[in-house]
Amino acid sequence: MLIYIAADHRGYNLKEILKKHLQNSGYEAVDFGNDKLDENDDYVDFAAAVAKEVSRDISLGRGILICGSGVGMDVVANKFRNVRASLCFSTDHAQTARAHDNSNILVLPADFVDEETAKKIVSIWLQTQFDNDPDHSRRLQKISELETKTTNYFE
Repeated sequence: MLIYIAADHRGYNLKEILKKHLQNSGYEAVDFGNDKLDENDDYVDFAAAVAKEVSRDISLGRGILICGSGVGMDVVANKFRNVRASLCFSTDHAQTARAHDNSNILVLPADFVDEETAKKIVSIWLQTQFDNDPDHSRRLQKISELETKTTNYFE
């Protein structure tokens, strides 16, 4: 499975750590930036790049986005059709995001999770499968219907 990963300046150091963690765990990590620590970069650019890639073919890969609070990346990613980005602060969040919401982009708040917690969140999120519960499936279908009824700015 491909994992598209990106971060702005506030998430850059954690991204580099997680990229190695993913590779050591047997995943192919595709880095969408930033490729250096740049205090003037904007989370929007990196979130859009990863979300666009995930939305193209949701069967091909998942994304991981990292910024200071996680909120900015989460907002941008969820503008893309077929993207279900989830801001997670704990392994419980990550497990539920995958099992109930079939999340395909994990968003991490670098200012609020330490390196070891982030690694655990990523591992749980990647290992958890969607549970196919009829209630969860029905809700996701409603989201898909909303997406087809509304104009998506980033298409």
